[in-house]
Amino acid sequence: MKEISLIKHAKGALGLRVFGLGPNLKPTNGLIKLQKLLNTNAFWAKNRTIKDLKKCLANSDVIVSLWVGNEIVGFGRALTDGVYRGVLWDIVIDQNHQGNGFGKLIVRNLLSSKKIKNTKKLYLMTTNKKLFYSQLDFKEVTCQNLLVREI
Repeated sequence: MKEISLIKHAKGALGLRVFGLGPNLKPTNGLIKLQKLLNTNAFWAKNRTIKDLKKCLANSDVIVSLWVGNEIVGFGRALTDGVYRGVLWDIVIDQNHQGNGFGKLIVRNLLSSKKIKNTKKLYLMTTNKKLFYSQLDFKEVTCQNLLVREI
C-alpha cells in the first residue's frame, strides 16, 4: 500500500506553489496535480489556471493537502482574520478516495490550525455536502442571505 501523507503547508504554500513539492519535500509537479484534482473532482473549481492557483495559494492563510504516494488526493484551504471570521474554501477529495475519512482529516486539520482554531465564527459554502459538514459541527444558517458579486 502506498504511503499516505498529510501536508500542513506554511502560509502561502511556497513549496507547492513555486517548486511543485509534494511529500517529503520532493518535486512532484504538485501544482499541476492540484489543478487536475480540482478539474476532475470539483465542478466549481474547473479550469483554474496555474497562474491563478499560484495567486490563490499565495494569499491563503491555511493550506492542507493529502497525498497517496506522489498523487494528491485531497486539498483544502482557509482565509481568516485570526479572531472574528474565517472561511473554508476548496475542500476536495478525489472521487476514488472518498469514503475513507480523508475529507474529515482535511477539515479537522484546517480547524485545528493555529490561525483558525480560535476564530469565533467559521463559514463555508457547499452545494451538496451539507450532511458531511454537519458531522463536523457546521450548522445550516437560514437567517442570513448569501450575496455574491461576480466579476
